[in-house]
Amino acid sequence: MSGQQDGADRRIEYHESLEGDADVVQVLSDVSGLSRRRIRDAAQKGAVWWSRGKRTERLRRTGRSIAAGDEVHLYYDSRILETEPTPCELIEDLDAYSVWYKPYSVRSQGSKWGDHCTVYRWSERHLTPERPAFIVHRLDRAASGLMLIAHRKGIATQLAKLFELREMEKRYQAIVQGLVPVRETRTYDAPIDGRDAISHLSSLGVDNERNQSMVEVRIETGRKHQIRRHLSDNGIPVVGDRLYGIGPHTRDLQLVAVGLAFVCPVTGTSRQFTISEKLRPTLDEGKNVAGPD
Repeated sequence: MSGQQDGADRRIEYHESLEGDADVVQVLSDVSGLSRRRIRDAAQKGAVWWSRGKRTERLRRTGRSIAAGDEVHLYYDSRILETEPTPCELIEDLDAYSVWYKPYSVRSQGSKWGDHCTVYRWSERHLTPERPAFIVHRLDRAASGLMLIAHRKGIATQLAKLFELREMEKRYQAIVQGLVPVRETRTYDAPIDGRDAISHLSSLGVDNERNQSMVEVRIETGRKHQIRRHLSDNGIPVVGDRLYGIGPHTRDLQLVAVGLAFVCPVTGTSRQFTISEKLRPTLDEGKNVAGPD
């Protein structure tokens, strides 16, 4: 048995080697002091794990067969597990994969402490019929927009390959601090973390009063924080960017993935997905807002 605790019932971690046909819920309840209800809730939210040899995975069904020598792991953080997931919006269900709108603050990927507030877990619990979900690509927690979720491992691999081969067109819209003349285009190709990164920008409108512009960005590569870093490094940080921008910040990150286009690996046909205008970023309301004629 091993365990670590940080504060009363706030953040605890336990690792147990099991003997025989053990009741996982009771074992974890005994060592942690948490009720059986809390243990079951933690399992459903992705905070209980199971290991056999080199294989480790989340244990959601606590009644599954457990063999002697298997290990179970509990990562209980009450602040994480008590967080209510933000609803994600289904754009289209294509059976083998689905397309979702991920709102601000929703995570693309979970952690050992849970995954119930991720877009892929939301899709698992809200599609009809229910089916497993696999991550294809990521979107910053602070960003919002379109995400693909695969429901078969093979499809996940094929979709991920499209990103890798740059055969997935990705379009974003953002509000930036600074004026970029309408219709002006720019390409940023400074490497990020030693890897090539290419972002193409075009201006859609400006707000002279607030010194802000609306831009569309198409990226050829998908480096971490690529758009945010390229725009910040070139003097036009994304509004609301608390990592690379300039404060004070009064809005959430104004960066939205608005479009995806690719050849469907299931049907071989071209597919395009976009989000509605109401989900896109907008320049602050006010005077002196200019746009294309």
